[in-house]
Amino acid sequence: MCIFKIQTNKMAVPQWQTGTVIRIIQETWNTRRYFIQMKDIEEFNFKAGQFVTLDLPIGEKPVQRWRSYSIASHPDGSNIIELLIVLLEGGAGTTYIFNQITEGSEFILRGPQGLFTIPDLIETDLFFICTGTGIAPFRSILYDIRKHGKFHKTIYLIYGCRTKKDLLYFDEMIALQNEIQCFQFIPTLSRESWDGKTGYVHQIYEHICQSKSTGPFTIAENYPALFYLCGWKFMIEDARRNLAQMGYDKKDIRFELYG
Repeated sequence: MCIFKIQTNKMAVPQWQTGTVIRIIQETWNTRRYFIQMKDIEEFNFKAGQFVTLDLPIGEKPVQRWRSYSIASHPDGSNIIELLIVLLEGGAGTTYIFNQITEGSEFILRGPQGLFTIPDLIETDLFFICTGTGIAPFRSILYDIRKHGKFHKTIYLIYGCRTKKDLLYFDEMIALQNEIQCFQFIPTLSRESWDGKTGYVHQIYEHICQSKSTGPFTIAENYPALFYLCGWKFMIEDARRNLAQMGYDKKDIRFELYG
């Protein structure tokens, strides 16, 4: 689940509402899945890739209380959403959630919000580049693509974690790779050897883009692509700098930062 600073445009702000936690799953050693059912509405309408903001009783000012999380589930016509939340060391928000929230607890939340969504028509390859719980919005988008049979060129999900025990939704992504013809799932570990890729996400997208670029111009001119980035700010900063050096414009790159 992303905890992030959002790129925003002016848009209507949704009203606060109440949701009840109906299920909690311990996904990994430090990450939980929270299933929240909205009260008083039969359908929670959102676009895959959007987020909600929780108002937690951990301070007086909004900056102390509000925490935003990507919706990890896809729009399915129900009033239930899933949030993926990692316990951050010293984090007031996640410490409260992990220690105080149980099945039956209620959240005050606002949403959906955010522009981290994909267009209906995309004429280039898509790169979803993420670390840790930054996989959450991409899970929502991929299930939405599968549901509606949307056609795209190749979609690369390049997912970086430290160790195998940190991988989230691993089996689901493998299954989606078999179900979505254009989708390639590429997990990579930075601190553990295994039978998959090792190292950081940057070397992977750089290699793919370089291998598909031919001609005397920049990589971006030879191989147009659209990049979505979600994860720790240092990864985002490095990726934006690398992509700029490869010739990609700001309009080719969309991102959400962990706060």
